[in-house]
Amino acid sequence: MGRSLLNEYAGALASWDWDVALLQEVPPWWPPRLAGAAGAQARWVLTSRNGLIGARRAISSRNPDLLRANGGGANVILVRGAPVLEHRSVLLTRIPERRFAHGVRLREGWVVNVHASTPDGSADSLRALAAALTWAGGMPLLFGGDLNVKRPALPGMVRIAGNHVDHLFTEGRRGRDATVLERGPLSDHPPVAVTIYVSGH
Repeated sequence: MGRSLLNEYAGALASWDWDVALLQEVPPWWPPRLAGAAGAQARWVLTSRNGLIGARRAISSRNPDLLRANGGGANVILVRGAPVLEHRSVLLTRIPERRFAHGVRLREGWVVNVHASTPDGSADSLRALAAALTWAGGMPLLFGGDLNVKRPALPGMVRIAGNHVDHLFTEGRRGRDATVLERGPLSDHPPVAVTIYVSGH
């Protein structure tokens, strides 16, 4: 499109109804702006393609089509209306690119965000799940993101929503009203939304 889409992304996120949002491959200078527009807290971890980030930002801000995904990457968790009690991350792999999982602890439990390796993210997803289960320590767990697998097998987890390689799992709680949101030209991954039952509801 030849221009930054930051304002359009921020406006779309602000307009949707959500409590927690999991984002992958976000330009690393975007999280504070996205959080501010959505009235949310942001926690993020840098993943791959972040060397010479000042130069990448300068080029991408003028014409993101020149660098595309090479503009830099971050995994981001946005949280509305609840305190973030803890933030953790784990390195999944360095080759072919650096990949992380990261999670936040809320009062209701843990939320863990993953961007797994291509072309098959099975090993990364299983490493991320092992870390997530350790962090959660028996608390409720929402686990998901871009797993780069169409049909991921995560033992002991229940898939509650997904689209293509993007999936959301819980440790057993069910979801309802799963839907794929209209995003226009903002991303090649349509956002997935779902309502999750929590204790007492």
